[in-house]
Amino acid sequence: MLLDTNAALWLYHDSDRLGVDSRRRIADADRVYFSAVTVLEITIKHMLGRLALPADGDLTGAFERSGLVELPFSARHAEALTSFPALAHHDPFDRMLLAQARTESVDLLTSDATLLALDERWVRDARR
Repeated sequence: MLLDTNAALWLYHDSDRLGVDSRRRIADADRVYFSAVTVLEITIKHMLGRLALPADGDLTGAFERSGLVELPFSARHAEALTSFPALAHHDPFDRMLLAQARTESVDLLTSDATLLALDERWVRDARR
């Protein structure tokens, strides 16, 4: 299972926005990934003053200490972006996470309405 940025932050902050079913899926999963894309997105938003980093500045370490495993973004993932031509103008971070999940054959836990509207079985609502 791959967590999108919101789901990873909700898990890290133990937010009520992360649904009960999603928490169960995370607890039951053999491996739960966070993406290098998520770290990039949070870092950029932090630089713009929109998100805070952990007090020690070690976002990757914070996710790893939460039991998540890093999934680097690869050239194969980048090529997989072509699998979703209708999303060419959608948020690039969401598209990269979607491509990673498809390439790795793992579920994507997201709250993004556009991604959920794709009606793919492996794209799951993080709010549930």
